[in-house]
Amino acid sequence: MIFQPLSIAIGLRYLRAKRRNHFISFISLISMAGIAVGVAILITVISVMNGFEKELRERILGMVSHATVSTWDRPFEDWPDLIENARRNPEVIGAAPFVEQQTLLKGRDVSGALVRGIDPALEPSVSDLDQQMISGSLDALDDDRWQVVLGLGLASSLGVGPGDPVTIFAPEIRATAAGVMPQVRRFTVAGIFEAGVHEFDSSLAVVHWKDAQALFRTGQSVTGVRLEFTDLFRARSIALELADELPGFYRVRDWTQQNANWFRAVQMEKTMMFIILSLIIVVAAFNIISTLVMLVTDKQADIAILKTMGLSPGKVMQIFVVQGMSIGVIGTLLGTIGGVALALNVESIVAGVEQLLNTEFLSADIYYISDLPSDLQWGDVVRFSGLALVLSLLSTLYPAWRAGRTRPAEALRYE
Repeated sequence: MIFQPLSIAIGLRYLRAKRRNHFISFISLISMAGIAVGVAILITVISVMNGFEKELRERILGMVSHATVSTWDRPFEDWPDLIENARRNPEVIGAAPFVEQQTLLKGRDVSGALVRGIDPALEPSVSDLDQQMISGSLDALDDDRWQVVLGLGLASSLGVGPGDPVTIFAPEIRATAAGVMPQVRRFTVAGIFEAGVHEFDSSLAVVHWKDAQALFRTGQSVTGVRLEFTDLFRARSIALELADELPGFYRVRDWTQQNANWFRAVQMEKTMMFIILSLIIVVAAFNIISTLVMLVTDKQADIAILKTMGLSPGKVMQIFVVQGMSIGVIGTLLGTIGGVALALNVESIVAGVEQLLNTEFLSADIYYISDLPSDLQWGDVVRFSGLALVLSLLSTLYPAWRAGRTRPAEALRYE
């Protein structure tokens, strides 16, 4: 005690309950608990949302490459030179041509789909399609001609499975002796994939790129080239570099542009959740204000005596700043520890609750992400803890200012 500054010693002493201020100490505990709960919930919820964002990004990028190079309105033939030029950039680690067309497929039923022609040998360098096969293999596209791999939802819509025939209609017509006929080709289902994203599972059919060229009559042209980079988070800047380096007029789009709506929606949800949950900490900060205001009123005589003994208004303010910040620091520390523990174990905790209640919160039949992923980012932990400490500090200023303005004569008049 003798080694502590006077204002710190008195401020910490006021935290302990006395005969006359049990209620004030109770309010202090409520404020501390409010800050702890607010910080813990904020860390846990944002970590879960980070986990969903990471899971969504990985599933989308399993089917969408980091960037796509194409022309503005037509297929092009000089794609081998384009791939060679792109690979000169040390940030490019994969490149593969593709042929793409929106068309109709017919099995037992009819459904619209995007038919994408790929090179099975190069596809693993730009996507994870080979790892998402639940039946068959991409290698089947090389073994024989006129094979097709369907998304799980699309196969269900068409009413087909592995080994069944599927007719693909090209969006062109040809003149025959019998009249104008659509360009069609019968394919055999060689496999089924499940990406976990409705957009791809329900509307994507994959064929060999040579078959796609023959079906859509593009000759040696391709729709574009898909690229994989060393760092997906630098995809935008690398894509801009490539756009400047490539000869001719090409359209270079990175994954953030192709799926902007998905990630904009997730970012908006994270922002709104941060604002809403931060209100818990704000409410706890208001509790600190009310606690200190009541304490200042209760300690008017003590403050007057201290000022009479020579304690400056600034030192008096420090007493109540110390008490308010003590509440904030302890609450923030407890909330940070609890939030980190929850964020790191939320998957096992939810699994245990599901088993205990014999229910399933995220049914795999309804949701594409059936577990509760969590991605704890220490930058978020520091930011949320800092927010709680700043709000705690701000909440002490007005009560401390009132304490510093106490007039000893008026405070001691009725004592």
